[in-house]
Amino acid sequence: MSHPTEHMDDPLVRPDPAWAAEHKRDGFPGQRMRVLPRPLLEQARRRPATSQLLVTDVGFFPRALRHGRSRPRGAGQSIVIVCVAGQGVCSLRSGRHRVTQGHALVLPPGEPHGYEADPADPWTIWWMHVVGDAVPGLLAATGASAARPVVRLGDPPRVVSLLNTVLRRMEHDETTSSLVAAAGAAWHALALVAAYRRAPAPGGSDPVESVLEYLRANLSERISVPELAEMAGLSQSHFAARFRRATGFGVLEYQTRLRMAEARELLDTTDRSVSSIAAQVGYSDPLYFTRQFGRIHSVSPSAYRRGHGAEAPSRDGAPAGP
Repeated sequence: MSHPTEHMDDPLVRPDPAWAAEHKRDGFPGQRMRVLPRPLLEQARRRPATSQLLVTDVGFFPRALRHGRSRPRGAGQSIVIVCVAGQGVCSLRSGRHRVTQGHALVLPPGEPHGYEADPADPWTIWWMHVVGDAVPGLLAATGASAARPVVRLGDPPRVVSLLNTVLRRMEHDETTSSLVAAAGAAWHALALVAAYRRAPAPGGSDPVESVLEYLRANLSERISVPELAEMAGLSQSHFAARFRRATGFGVLEYQTRLRMAEARELLDTTDRSVSSIAAQVGYSDPLYFTRQFGRIHSVSPSAYRRGHGAEAPSRDGAPAGP
């Protein structure tokens, strides 16, 4: 299929020197990033355990003001960028595509592109570059394409938690075991993007999707099913049925799992107390929180943390980035 070429004049795809001078690839306060050395990449691609999927670059850029990249010839890997706050824009031959909270930008290799954080509301992103024999099929399952590269995520906290696992594994070392573990988490993340991707309702916004976005943005708030049904403009029974079709869970169970995913990320990435984390995700009673966490994860919050370890964000001056 041919693509229009007029968009190639967009400065994001073919930047002028002034645009390039105003943007940066990395170097954001609090960022984390790992880049696999290219000689090691070639070795890993030949190993059976990492030939199907290999993470070559991964990172976390919080509030990445002035972040921007331009690749007139595309990248050598497939790129997945998950926006968890703020917004940005990506330019392809198919046009300009807005990326906002709860969306993933999926870019195939070899596709000319450019993207940048919004100057007034810069994005916070988790990102990874992947290669391997299984990658084209996994990305095709997400529904993303060069014409429509932005995918609405059905369960952003779970995807982010897996990307954090990818990053932690690669921060640990560059052994085969770490690369295999990172590949497994990346595969799981892409599978979730494919399994729970959302599409807007024909002719307008989806009321259930609006409720899902509200729940994700207000994890600690206690709101009843009747109130959520009223928010969606549906009867309770109709709302409950549509909600289960959209998520695979009942409303209360979905809320619980959202909170537990957020709690898991906080246990992974901070040294805050269990009671403090419980309060942040909406549980005033730490014992009840612990029981709910154990029901979902089959392990207590404290035991989970001992098994995974809370790591402080690290900084890496490697030149590559998303």
